[in-house]
Amino acid sequence: MQVSFSLRKDKLDKRGLAPIRMLITYDGTRVRKVVKGVKSSLKHWKTKEQRLKAPTKGENYNYYIEFNKILDDQENKAKDLFRYILLNNIKPDKEYILNKISSNSPIDLSSEFIPSFKEFLNQNRNLKAERTITGYTTAFNYLLEFEKKCNYPLRFETINHDFFEKIMNYSFEEKKIKNNYFSRIITVLKTFMTWAFEREYHENLTYKKFKLIENETEVIYLTMEELLSLYNYNFDSKRLEHVKDTYCFGCFTGLRFSDIKQLKTSNIFDNHLKLNIQKTKTIDHKIPLNKYSNEILEKYKDTIYEPLPVISSQKFNKYLKECCEIVGIDTPTTITRYVGQKRIDKTVPKHKLITSHTARKTFVTNSLILGMKEMVVRNITGHKKEESFRKYVKIAEDFKKQEMDNTWNKI
Repeated sequence: MQVSFSLRKDKLDKRGLAPIRMLITYDGTRVRKVVKGVKSSLKHWKTKEQRLKAPTKGENYNYYIEFNKILDDQENKAKDLFRYILLNNIKPDKEYILNKISSNSPIDLSSEFIPSFKEFLNQNRNLKAERTITGYTTAFNYLLEFEKKCNYPLRFETINHDFFEKIMNYSFEEKKIKNNYFSRIITVLKTFMTWAFEREYHENLTYKKFKLIENETEVIYLTMEELLSLYNYNFDSKRLEHVKDTYCFGCFTGLRFSDIKQLKTSNIFDNHLKLNIQKTKTIDHKIPLNKYSNEILEKYKDTIYEPLPVISSQKFNKYLKECCEIVGIDTPTTITRYVGQKRIDKTVPKHKLITSHTARKTFVTNSLILGMKEMVVRNITGHKKEESFRKYVKIAEDFKKQEMDNTWNKI
């Protein structure tokens, strides 16, 4: 990139002053721009140096110091822009260069999109739960894949409505991902863009207008009959027996799998657990133990597995499905998902839908069905959002209505 300045001698004003024009040459492209507010007389212009010279004694001050500073700033900004273009592998047109040079914002070389996203990930590793960081990383990798497959440059200024339309079409038409998954990707992107905006890495707020569609999903949980059938089943395989007990412990306490993994004997007291909740950062959260959760803890007391035999979440979910299939938890269950406006219904045996996270849902739902007060259940589970808890209440109410219809209303 070459930058030069010259007088527009054809545009002399009544005082004999000519505007100064900047010429940017890059890869065969020539961009011309008049430097706003800077003028010079012909005799005060140094053609070789491309700057104004000081007036002679007796002449009026011609603002050569201020004007030369403006020219220096414009030249430095053009050079920074050239570095930014190279670093981000941008193929600029005239409009792009003019917009960047004319903008009041400086060219911030430290604020590239990809390096900034990596900085965002690194800074949050010690602040967010492992599951959250996994979600952030998944979204980041998805964006990188989109950039490569769709040849769309990811920069702060390109996160606009055109970007949103392109990534939505790519997601629904090519990748065929579901609405809720797409919503999670864009939510992470918006979180990152806000983080970067607060650090003055960019001034683009278009992302705030991105509208997301989230569809309500079914609550998959074990009924009390299914839970007790699983709990009372004795597996010949030690690995299946361990998985069953750990899962049932979650069903009887409402603990997330991430918290069960962190559980230590020091967290266990006579009739309750006391631990720091990983996701919500709650300190000394107290959870009462019932006879079932106590029996499981007693089973592994003074063994090498104490307090519980925990394995990786991937293997855990695989073996858990195997456990539920053996026990006969195979009620045909239909789940509905949306890819854009397209509805997809899928019916599978229930055991295929059981994961570690359904333990917590099982605890909440059955506790409400058994008559535990909503406030008490929320206190035990630590649910913060009202809307996420209400769906369990609705299931419990529907269950009670169904029981009423099957008993008293049949008399």
